[in-house]
Amino acid sequence: MMDSSTFPNFATNAIHVGHECEQWKGNTVVVPISLGTTFKQTQPGVHSGYDYSRSGNPTRDVLEKCLASLEDAKHGLAFASGLAATTTLTHLLPTGSHVICMDDVYGGTNRYMNNVASRNGLEVTFVDGTDYANVTAAIKPNTKMVWIESPTNPLLKLADIRAIADAVHGADPNIILVMDNTFMSPYFQRPLNFGADIVLHSATKYINGHTDVVMGVIMTNNDELCKQIKYLQNSMGAVPSPFDCFLVNRGVKTLAVRMKEHFKNGLFIAECLEKDPRIETVIFPALPSHPQHELYLRQCRGCSGMITMRIKGDLESSKKFFEALKIFVLAESLGGYESLAEHPALMTHASVPKDHRDMLGISDNLIRLSVGLEDKEDLLEDLLQALTASVGPIV
Repeated sequence: MMDSSTFPNFATNAIHVGHECEQWKGNTVVVPISLGTTFKQTQPGVHSGYDYSRSGNPTRDVLEKCLASLEDAKHGLAFASGLAATTTLTHLLPTGSHVICMDDVYGGTNRYMNNVASRNGLEVTFVDGTDYANVTAAIKPNTKMVWIESPTNPLLKLADIRAIADAVHGADPNIILVMDNTFMSPYFQRPLNFGADIVLHSATKYINGHTDVVMGVIMTNNDELCKQIKYLQNSMGAVPSPFDCFLVNRGVKTLAVRMKEHFKNGLFIAECLEKDPRIETVIFPALPSHPQHELYLRQCRGCSGMITMRIKGDLESSKKFFEALKIFVLAESLGGYESLAEHPALMTHASVPKDHRDMLGISDNLIRLSVGLEDKEDLLEDLLQALTASVGPIV
């Protein structure tokens, strides 16, 4: 939602919104790190905008304003991690509330919904969100929140945000639709413009982009929801440090240029891997072969560097593939400048019950790639030699 402090285009907002030099003594161009935990008051209960750093911090405020502008949002709120943001959002709901969650989601979200939220007074139903009718059919009188990802983690399924928003709000305008936009970043997709009430990111990933900060962020255009979330942010205290906010403030400055390169590298790798007979399936929304490619074209401006593939082989083949990699690093997480590879069944989604993994298709030969910013020819060569070591040469 544009206002007088934002600009028409993304990269300009990422660099300038919230960073007005005049707000700092000395007109510093780079945002200072405000490490102080407390602030002088002119009279008891009278301060100049800050009283305690958990409740508000100048460095964090700059970041929150900037990130809100990137999602076309009025409000942004930063948290100590993506799961801290998730936990805070579920505390919006009264005990006994029903939450509908997509069945293919980040492993930490699944673990939290299954093993924590469900034992603390919330009822959770997992559904296939690729068809909005499944979401509508799951709505109950006590449904208070719908939680979706698009693309999903790790199978890169898409949810029709507009169709789900219309269906959910048509059934009950008070149901809160939360969209985890981590995999696309605001550069390629802005769910609030399609009817979502709240957007959540693990800023650890693409927004920061340097694999050196753990953080979560929430954006919304709803003033009342922002007021409630802000109260919970202060009351629960899961806030990021000023230094972490400084690092993400710095990282987001290059988000636009980074995402363009992630997309270019990811598309090149996906197109090449799709032609390799040693691979069963390549899943990448920007490929015409993706079953929801038309939806991708409607609600996204491009694609990140996330690729999921199934190699021809078993668990041992997958392990040999990872052992042979020279540039891609076997590690969890994603969205950094470096390329990573991981095995969802044994790593990011190991906490998901096996029967749920089997139902979704998170198999032993499923591999998730986070394609980084290295030269794409080197990345392709690394993957091809690892396939030769694990599956064998092309015959």
